[in-house]
Amino acid sequence: MTRLILVGVAALLASACAAQTVAVVPEPAVVPTAAAVEIPKSDQWLFGSAEASATTVQTFRAITAFALEAARNRPGSSVILAAGNSPLVPGPVSFMPCGAKPLAVVFDADETLIWNIPPTRRNIEHNGGKFDVAVWDSWEKTGAGFAKVIPGAVEALAAMRAAGITPVANTNRAAVNAAGTAATLKAAGLGDFVHGETLFLKGDDQEGSSKDGRRARIADRFCVIAMAGDQLGDFSQAFNAKGLPTVVRRQAALSGPTSGLWGRGWFMLPNPSYGPWETQKLDDVYGPDEWRPAPGAE
Repeated sequence: MTRLILVGVAALLASACAAQTVAVVPEPAVVPTAAAVEIPKSDQWLFGSAEASATTVQTFRAITAFALEAARNRPGSSVILAAGNSPLVPGPVSFMPCGAKPLAVVFDADETLIWNIPPTRRNIEHNGGKFDVAVWDSWEKTGAGFAKVIPGAVEALAAMRAAGITPVANTNRAAVNAAGTAATLKAAGLGDFVHGETLFLKGDDQEGSSKDGRRARIADRFCVIAMAGDQLGDFSQAFNAKGLPTVVRRQAALSGPTSGLWGRGWFMLPNPSYGPWETQKLDDVYGPDEWRPAPGAE
C-alpha cells in the first residue's frame, strides 16, 4: 500500500511540473460589438441622416446651375484669387484671368465628392476614433469600390461634362498614391481624373497641405468658374493661417472681401466631423454666458 501511495504522489508531482512548463496562451483582444461602439453624433448626421444627403443634393444642384449659367455667359475672371490677394484683408481683391481658357469647376475630394466611411468606421471601432496615418495611407491605395459617393455628385459632374465644363479635383491625398485616388473616384462613378491634368495632390509642389499653388496651376490652364469643398482651405489657404483665432476666421468668411462668393462661385459641402474649428472654446461656440433661467426653473 505504501508503495502505491508513493507512486501516486510521484505521478502527481510529475504532472504538476509538466503543467508548469505549458506555454500560457494570451487572451484574444476584445473587439467591441457594433452595439457597444459610441458613434459620434457628427458622423451619425453626415453619413447616416436623410437631412445630410438632402443638403448635399441641394448643394450640388446649386453648383450645377451656377456652372451652366457661367458657361452660357462666360466670365472674364476665375473664382481663384490672384497671387497676393487674401480674404482676410479688407478691400477689393482680384482673381486669376480667364482669357480663352477652357472652363472648369474645382472640387476637393474627401467629404466633398466621396465619403470615407470604411476607414472612419475602423478608427471608431479599433482606435477610439483617432486618425490613423497607416490606415489612411492604405485607404488611399485600396479604397476603390469602397468609398461612398456623396449624393448629388455623380449627376452634377455628368451635367458639367456634357456642357463642356471639366471637373478638376484638388485634394490633400498624397501624390504617391495618385493611382489609388484616381481609381477611387472612377469607381465611385465620378469619371476619369488624370494626375497633373485634372487631379492635383499634396506633394505636387513644395507647399505641403496648402492648395494655393495647385490652384494657381489649375487657373493657368483653366477658367475656373466655381469651386467646392468642405473646408475654408479649399478656397484660400489664408483661412488656415497659423494662430488665426476661430472668431476672426469666421468673421473673414462672412464679412471679408470674398464673402459674396458663397453660392456665387464658392460652394461649401457639410462636414461636421473634422476641421480647424475643432480648437474652439466654450465662448467661441456659444458666446458669453449672459442669460439665466427664471428662478425655480434651474
